[in-house]
Amino acid sequence: MGEATGAERARLEEAARGGKKWRRFGTYLSERQWGTVREDYSASGDAWAYFPFEHARLRAYRWGEDGLLGLTDNRGLLCFAPALWNGRDPILKERLFGLSNPEGNHGEDVKEAYYYLDNTPSHAYARALYKYPQAEFPYELLRRESARRGRARPEFDLHDSGVFDHGRYFDVEITYAKADWSDLLVDLHISNRGPDPAELWVLPTFWLRNTWSWGEGEARHRFREADAAPAGARALALEHPHFGRLYVYFEAPDELLFTDNDTNYEALYGRPNLTPHVKDAFHRYVVGGERGAVNPERVGSKAAALKRLRLGPGAHAVVRARLSDRPLDDPFGDFTGVVRQRRAEADEFYASIMPPGLGEDEARVYRQALGGLLWTKQYYHFDVTRWLRGDPGQPPPPPERLEGRNASWGHVYNSEIIVMPDKWEYPWYAAWDTAFHAVSLALADPDLAKEQLSLLLREWFMHPNGQIPAYEWAFGDVNPPVHAWAALRVYELEKKKTGAADRAFLESVFHKLMLNFTWWVNRKDSAGKNVFEGGFLGLDNIGVFDRSAELPGGGRIEQADATSWMGMYCLNLLEMALELARYNRAYEDVASKFFEHFLHIAHAMHGGSGRGESLWDEHDGFYYDVLSFGRERLPVKIRSMVGLIPLFAAFVLEGEAAERAGGFFRRMRWFLTNRPELAAYAKGLEQPGQRERRLLSLVDRRRLPRLLGRLFDETEFLSPYGVRGLSRRHAGAPYVLWLGGREHRVDYEPGESQTGLFGGNSNWRGPVWFPVNYLLLASLRTFGRYFGDSLRLEVPSGSGRLMNLAQAADELGRRLVALFLRDRDGRRPALGDVALFQHDPHFRDHILFYEYFHGESGQGLGAAHQTGWTALVANLLDECRRGA
Repeated sequence: MGEATGAERARLEEAARGGKKWRRFGTYLSERQWGTVREDYSASGDAWAYFPFEHARLRAYRWGEDGLLGLTDNRGLLCFAPALWNGRDPILKERLFGLSNPEGNHGEDVKEAYYYLDNTPSHAYARALYKYPQAEFPYELLRRESARRGRARPEFDLHDSGVFDHGRYFDVEITYAKADWSDLLVDLHISNRGPDPAELWVLPTFWLRNTWSWGEGEARHRFREADAAPAGARALALEHPHFGRLYVYFEAPDELLFTDNDTNYEALYGRPNLTPHVKDAFHRYVVGGERGAVNPERVGSKAAALKRLRLGPGAHAVVRARLSDRPLDDPFGDFTGVVRQRRAEADEFYASIMPPGLGEDEARVYRQALGGLLWTKQYYHFDVTRWLRGDPGQPPPPPERLEGRNASWGHVYNSEIIVMPDKWEYPWYAAWDTAFHAVSLALADPDLAKEQLSLLLREWFMHPNGQIPAYEWAFGDVNPPVHAWAALRVYELEKKKTGAADRAFLESVFHKLMLNFTWWVNRKDSAGKNVFEGGFLGLDNIGVFDRSAELPGGGRIEQADATSWMGMYCLNLLEMALELARYNRAYEDVASKFFEHFLHIAHAMHGGSGRGESLWDEHDGFYYDVLSFGRERLPVKIRSMVGLIPLFAAFVLEGEAAERAGGFFRRMRWFLTNRPELAAYAKGLEQPGQRERRLLSLVDRRRLPRLLGRLFDETEFLSPYGVRGLSRRHAGAPYVLWLGGREHRVDYEPGESQTGLFGGNSNWRGPVWFPVNYLLLASLRTFGRYFGDSLRLEVPSGSGRLMNLAQAADELGRRLVALFLRDRDGRRPALGDVALFQHDPHFRDHILFYEYFHGESGQGLGAAHQTGWTALVANLLDECRRGA
């Protein structure tokens, strides 16, 4: 694996040593702060209704800021983003528009065209693109058509409205480059793609997050116009206790505008404003022509330079600004040279980490996947105790909140840079998403990858009882326990990359993960029989009903996936312990504990807990959930990802490692001799495989070919673009269960969700999801390392093409990567049937990394910019070229 070299590597090393703070400023600004839980102070917990889009330009946010492809510092205090107006819109374009969960026919949905094009770990270079229509932005059409469509029809998106027809839009390309760690260049390149002249007002805007309105004694700080400015420029000055003295330079603006980042109480509530110049002043000045809206004294906590452009067909303009910690005599003299140099250094950085042999299109996918992932870093601030009780400078929240959402998570105090699943649709961390983000981040920035995993285990995140917070909508929900797997993968990737093993990181997370493992055992195995009930476990609507809620008619669900995740967790911690035992033999004792626990789980899962029944169905050759009503047990025979997750619990011990762990093997043999009923689940340890390797897995040699036969069956799970979340057999044979006097039903739904479970904004009933596909592929490689050519199967099933499991993993990886690459017809399957996206030269090479993908066509669905776990495509490209 390639190690980063050159100027970017030097910046990261300098920052790590405590030198220049290259990571202080970055693309950390959220794309959406309105409609989030942390801004919701309602009694009902309806975040979308409490803080709707219409309020975003009028109300000061409490916990963060948002803007249009902007940047901020690592405490979210000083922000930048451009604002735009095309002369027709009813509001100034200061942030991305989208539908709330109740408005969208498939849940929340951003209705804009924007792309993350490039980024580096230090954010010394970053580039993004926003496509702004020249016609009036169709806010109400998007709402109206989405409400009319219902769940049975696809989403109505911005390109469906016709606003991009004939190229009648502006490309606004935003480039950020750092001349030094506190010297930031903002380069806006604007192109008229249309056939007619068009007007555009551009307002590069700097502002301070409102920290002064909440009764915490914070002083208000303001920009003011500098007394003198270089020729051809206007300048601002700011004195701030966190930054010291800063200067902002704008190149040849038409005007400077000033206001304060304060709520417009008069517009919202009919009450007097606390300050005469409020948050929406620039909107009122530009769109409404209200000259008194801005501060004539030329000071304010929000400041912008107004530039009016009129561009002919195909014409181009540049708007530039610069933020520096020192006065500059010629702020734009070296500007172009710095931007070009940083672009060249970004090229050098990616060339050094990319696997050799990538084609041009593969390299494009790789770089945009990792660049997009770095763009999804966001400053996230949330003090749950303060949020529950309210601020001293504000009215107290309704008392219901003290017993409502997240009331038992008062220890959470987050003020961090965190990689989000999607900065508009999911602008908050999600526990199992973060694990996959880290695995991709390890390709570009191993230090950040380790930091992200460690954060969720810190005392200001993890509950004192050991639970890892899920996400702000309900910190107490349960996500799959994948952090141990991710920590191991990041550890291994960094070791390959640098040749150095960060044992301190591994040991630190190991101890915290043992607390979390104990929480699982104590809280999610209610019968104490090593069969677990995790709830929906991130798979949302995969089940016949909400698995997190109380069952109709009572009872509980014995979950094949929850039990398998715990089997995987045991093996991950076992592997960690054995790795740490190489340097401290005391960890061999801990390894023995997880080995024994794994065997108990395997035994219980296959009917050994005293009930006499198994989660494995011998007739079907598949694993199912089981409904348990006391003595009565009912298998839920849905062929879904739930039944494939047992494959994840597989671990291969290399031959030399087995020899090193002598104490562990002595205890293991004693245990198996004295617990013969469990020995059947450890045959792979006693019988060496290829190259003297040993295997522990939930799925044994007899069951494995049957289960993989279903996985690789194109009439069941295998699609042209990966493994579906639900077997295609349910297209003709829906699963129906009558319970509690009601019909509960699961149909095969290869695209967007037809059900309202979890808001209807995700679907596990047929589409392809990257995280579980990546884990399946990793498990195939694990089994392949043990079995070698001694186990071969048909891929696809019934095709007559025999492959060993390593080759089968390669085939699955090829199908997943094919989602993003141009096929022989020049189409990228993930971009669907939209001709604009597939063929227009200004769209076709800008790649979106969707949340999930249609189970037949591969079209991207869900959150369009979820570069989070879908960035795993970069790992697949890396593994394909270098070998896993």
